[in-house]
Amino acid sequence: MAEKTCAACDYPLDGDAIKVTIGGRVVEVCCEECALKLREAEASP
Repeated sequence: MAEKTCAACDYPLDGDAIKVTIGGRVVEVCCEECALKLREAEASP
């Protein structure tokens, strides 16, 4: 089975992954810092 990784930094995810909706898709990230990076990238023009 493939290991899940963070959508922002490719760090291996554990049971404490944070779900973030980006562009209508739900992705999982490892920490709040990565979630913020993705949200900022989506908001930028």
